Amino acid sequence: MAFTPRETKKKVKAGYKTLYIKDELAEKINSLAQKHETSFNNIVISILEDFFKENEE
Repeated sequence: MAFTPRETKKKVKAGYKTLYIKDELAEKINSLAQKHETSFNNIVISILEDFFKENEE
């Protein structure tokens, strides 16, 4: 299944969290963000939302 980041136009109420991740992982996320012309944050949120959607009980 091809990865598709979420649209960023529709803002929702949100909060700030800090993540400490390995530089190697951050570089992979940055590369994916550049490829899709979106933000680092949008890639991380898209991955998390896809994970929880696929693993709903």
